[in-house]
Amino acid sequence: MRLQMVEEVKNRDKNNPLIAKSMKTTFALRRNEIINDELPVGEILERWPALTMETQICAEFHRITNLNVNNHFYAELDRHAPRLLSLFRKKAAARKGKVSEVLDQLFTAYDLQDHGDVHSRRAALLRGLPGFLQEDDSRFLRLWHVEQSEDPEIDDVAVGLLLISARSTNATLFCPEKIAVVIEGDKVMELPTLAEAFIHLFALIYALHLSYPKELAKTFDFIQKVLMGLDEGNMRPRVLSLQTELLTL
Repeated sequence: MRLQMVEEVKNRDKNNPLIAKSMKTTFALRRNEIINDELPVGEILERWPALTMETQICAEFHRITNLNVNNHFYAELDRHAPRLLSLFRKKAAARKGKVSEVLDQLFTAYDLQDHGDVHSRRAALLRGLPGFLQEDDSRFLRLWHVEQSEDPEIDDVAVGLLLISARSTNATLFCPEKIAVVIEGDKVMELPTLAEAFIHLFALIYALHLSYPKELAKTFDFIQKVLMGLDEGNMRPRVLSLQTELLTL
């Protein structure tokens, strides 16, 4: 069944019922291989290539957590958006310290974008979150201007995102042409928006039983425990503080 599914995946038919059925049927086998056999990510994806398909990543996350990853993530991110933007801008306006400097630079660029564009707003939230939590996303989030180099510098990226753009502009920070999900130095898949890439990477971390990137531990802790409501106990102090501020109107 697994081998037949591998052949079907080569056709890249996202709605192929055989792939969906096979992934559901072989779930226990796959989890045993991933968790107990500790296979390298490249080998796992070679054996289970459907885990590079958007629909099957989301389905796998649902099998693990019983949550619809897209619906839940976007609903919670958009619900908290006004308060988060307010907190980020307030910190940026303080103009004191590294956090304020990072957020000020980010929102100076964001203010040149269309604020009615939901994709830009979600990208600004996800770009601002690490800065507000005093984390550096420069190792996690890489920029690749294709006219400047033939290949991106991602060999040292264990888990991250690659913003791909044909030219260097402020818009690249929020709405590049496409974003690649990077795992162990390889591009696993490409998506059209930063939010889509972020949440599919989050789901893949669950599906492949990976650790969060150390430099963004608090950011992923916030996404997991505050936005997704998974294992809400033992929050890091800064994450707990941000959650408290979101709930304080």
